[in-house]
This record gives sequence, structure tokens and C-alpha cells, in this order.
Amino acid sequence: MAAHHQLLAHAAAVSIYKKNFKVISLVEGASNEGGRGDSIWDVFTHTEGKIKDGSNGDIAVDQYHLYKEDVELMSKLGFGAYRFSVSWSRIFPDGLGTEVNEEGITYYNNLINALLDKGMQPYLTLYHWDLPSHLHESMGGWLSGKIVKYFAMYAETCFASFGDRVKHWITLNEPLQTAVNGYDNGTFAPGRSENSSTEPYLAAHHQLLAHAAAVSIYNKKYKLVSPVFQAQQGGEIGIVADCEWAEAFSDKMEDKTAAARRIDFHFGWFLDPIYFGDYPKSMREELGDLLPKFSDEDRELLRNSVDFLGVNNYTTRLIAHATTSPDPGQFNRSQHLERIAEYPGGEAIGEKAASEWLYIVPWGLRKLLNYVAQKYQNPKIYITENGMDDEGDPKALLHEMLDDKKRVGYYKGYLAAVSQAIKDGVDVRGYFAWSFLDNFEWAQGYTKRFGIVYVDYKNGLTRHPKSSALWFSRFLKGDEGKTIKED
Repeated sequence: MAAHHQLLAHAAAVSIYKKNFKVISLVEGASNEGGRGDSIWDVFTHTEGKIKDGSNGDIAVDQYHLYKEDVELMSKLGFGAYRFSVSWSRIFPDGLGTEVNEEGITYYNNLINALLDKGMQPYLTLYHWDLPSHLHESMGGWLSGKIVKYFAMYAETCFASFGDRVKHWITLNEPLQTAVNGYDNGTFAPGRSENSSTEPYLAAHHQLLAHAAAVSIYNKKYKLVSPVFQAQQGGEIGIVADCEWAEAFSDKMEDKTAAARRIDFHFGWFLDPIYFGDYPKSMREELGDLLPKFSDEDRELLRNSVDFLGVNNYTTRLIAHATTSPDPGQFNRSQHLERIAEYPGGEAIGEKAASEWLYIVPWGLRKLLNYVAQKYQNPKIYITENGMDDEGDPKALLHEMLDDKKRVGYYKGYLAAVSQAIKDGVDVRGYFAWSFLDNFEWAQGYTKRFGIVYVDYKNGLTRHPKSSALWFSRFLKGDEGKTIKED
């Protein structure tokens, strides 16, 4: 840890993060207000037994009503940008694009303008798992090829409505999670597991085609000037993929091959089609005809369809070859490996956070970034999610929850790893923490807290910066001696 502290104190590292540190959260709520339609997560969270604590995201942490206060707090802490997602069903309540919900447009305009007024750049994610419920019920959602045109219509409406001010666009966040958790093991909306040998791969395929269609529209009609379309927004557009780094458990070739296969099945599943025109060879060999095929037109649309790549990373695992996987779902079984959290001698790979899957392993992020740079032509990269969680203990005293020393250590270590990767030659342009606020964490409900700002769920959703938020603020401002006082 001492080495991490020394690296972070280096002037070059400080200048990187002061310029490019961002913050992210998914916190909107107001599910039944402002003309918004139901999403698949609205239905899922109201289905008994799907959410760990029986909660739902109807209110979440109510940024819909509290966005001005949140933007003010971000500005006060010194952050330079905010990554947020638009709710598709707040723009088109039925997802079909027949009639724009102007109340939804107004809300996002207000949020964007508030950020810009405080000198923060909006980074807008078009899709973070909340498919309009009507599209799932009427045509199967991501299982249908029809979804591509509806996503493209939705994306274009956002480009036209917000693109004069939004210069950083993300089409899809973690399409792997939608495909696997939504259509294989069923732990995420829409909760399907009946046809896990085929549905995850269809859902992934159609997400890739939807991404490509949206990027094509943006490039032709909004980013570039042509004789037909004169709007020039001058922005950039990309996709976000998630991957835990896979480190071989031993020097055995079968373990090294298993670790490489693990990354193929995570990053390669979505990045190889964009950079090389097809799914990874290891996936084709294992899955055969279960993987859909790309047409020549598909390949042309997908080819280099990113200005930047968003990388989400939280943790690392040791990977050993195994004939059967202990992890649930057909997708995991097809990889023939085991994810291990201890070295052969029994030492843990890293300190454990609250979630059972999350171990603190900063060096894994450095290795992942170098892997991406070497395999995918050193693309422009944003770290779009990185963070750790605490248990949401309702009996804990406020001062105990605010003193999050472990999270401060997590960020010091991972930011140092990013700095090292930059010195290695990786083209990292910015870093987003997950997350700004404690919030509704999908199937875990409110049982886990990832925020650098504490949200008091029992007392009016009041916000309280944790030690990690204050550390970031001092670090970004280059003044470790001052703290941010709440008004």
C-alpha cells in the first residue's frame, strides 16, 4: 500500500486524475411520474422473491426530484463530469417510438443543463438494462431482431434532443449482464432461464446490432456534416463492456488457456465483433451454431463502431480449468473453468468487500487495461465503473457508515493501477467511480452500499458525504488539508 501512496502523490498522476475524474450513479426513481412507462425492472422488482430485501426501485434515491441538490453536491466536491443513464421508457413509454414523452425530455434537459451550469460534462448512457416492458411483452425484447430498429429510433431521439450539449455517448452498459443474468440464470430482469442454451446469445447478438445501428445514425446524421444533414454535434460515442481480470491459477497450460477463454467469453464476446468482425474463436469452437452469425452488412456496421471503449472492472479471479463449473447457468458451464479466490497456498487474492464476488485486487485492473490496449489497437478508454460496497446495516450509526476507510484504500489502489497502466502506454482518458450515491443495487436491493455519498433511506433520503467523497475532493483539488463541510 505504501507504494500506491507514493505513486498517487506523484505530480503526473495527480494531474491525470484532477482533469479526468468523474462520478456515476443510477438513482432516478419516480417510476410512475412524468409520463414514464414500465420497464422490465419495474415488473421484476415487483415480483415476489426476485429482490434480496423485497424492495423495489420505484423511488430509488429520488434523483428525479433531487437532481439540483445532487448536482450542487457534485460541484462542491469538485467533480468534472457525471455519467448517468436515460430511461428508455421515460422517453417512449411503450418503447415503440410512436410518441415522444415531452416530460421525459424536459427532465433530462434540466439535468444536463444543471450539470453544464456547474461546469460538469454529462456522459450519457442510452441503455442500462431497463428495457421498456411493452417491448418485452409484445415481441420478446432482446430476443427479437425487431428490437434493433426501436433502439435506433430511441437513440436518434436522444441525439436530436440532447446532442447539442451532450458530447459523450454510451450506447449500452454491460450487455453481457443483460444477456447472461437476464436470459440465462434469470437473476436479472426479465428473469428468463428456460432456454439458456440459445437466448443469451440471441440477446447479446441483437444488442450488438442495436449498438451498431445507433452509432451509424449518430455518425451519419449528427457527428458528421453532409449535404443532407447539417447538424454537427462534434461528440464521441462508444460502448461499455465489463470484465473481471482472469489470472491463471497455475503455470499449467490448461489453466492459462482457461483464463484466456474466460476473457474471450466476457470481453471478446462483445469486442471481437467490433474490432475483428466475429465472435472469438474459442466461443465458436465451444458453442458452434448456438452463436448467431453476422451478415456482411452487420460486419460493416459493427466494424470500428466505437470512438472510445468504456471498461467496467471491480475485481479479479484466479482461473483454473474444470470439466464442470460451480457457477450457475449454461453460459458458465460452457467455459469449463472454476473461479478461485485463493492462491494455491491458501492466501486470499485480496481483501473482501461486502458482495461475495468482490475482492480488492488493484493489479488486476492494470493487467486488464494492458490486455485491451494490446489486443484491440490501444483504443481510447474510459474507466466507466470501479468501486466497492459496504453492507447496508440498518443498525449502524451514521458516523460509522461515513468513515469508510476501506473504500478510500480501494480507490487509492485502483487509481494507482490506472496511473501505472497509463505509464505503460494505455490510452486512458478518464475515470468514473461507482457510485456517487448509495442506491438500489438491482437484485441486491438496498442491502449493499457502493456510494461515496451516504443516503439515509429512513430520513428523507438525505445525502452525507463519506470519507471517500471527502478524500476524492481533497485529492482532486490538490489540497489534502481541507474538507468539505455540509451546509
